[in-house]
Amino acid sequence: MDADPDLMRVQVWEDENWRLTTAVVGEAPGFSFLEPKRHIRYVHELDGEAAATFGTVLAESTAAIKEATGAELVYVYIFGGSFDHLHVHLAPQAADGPFNDCMLKGAIVEKVLDNGAVVQSSEDYPLLPDADLRAAAEAIRAARSR
Repeated sequence: MDADPDLMRVQVWEDENWRLTTAVVGEAPGFSFLEPKRHIRYVHELDGEAAATFGTVLAESTAAIKEATGAELVYVYIFGGSFDHLHVHLAPQAADGPFNDCMLKGAIVEKVLDNGAVVQSSEDYPLLPDADLRAAAEAIRAARSR
């Protein structure tokens, strides 16, 4: 967007590590942005006090948005790569609201697993073999254990 960000949102809260701003242009009242004050581009770069307080600040911010807007829930979107600073997008959702929980490209299909769970996938990106996904999980376990 080419518009001045100061005209598109207002700051509603801050502490020493975080700021919460709310859009004054958009599809639904209460759409907000939680940002670290220190320049951090991606969520995996959080450290120190910002990392230690992230969960609490996120929970308190979404609770305030939910209460103030009467939303049924608040979606939390974190996108990387298109912004030069971490923005956690907080989208209050009502039954007839404009937001959704879709993360996949293409038409969504649902598959009922043997255990009764429902998995959503994309027609364009079918489910991968179990062995590939388990290998990725093990690689993450190893990386996390270091």
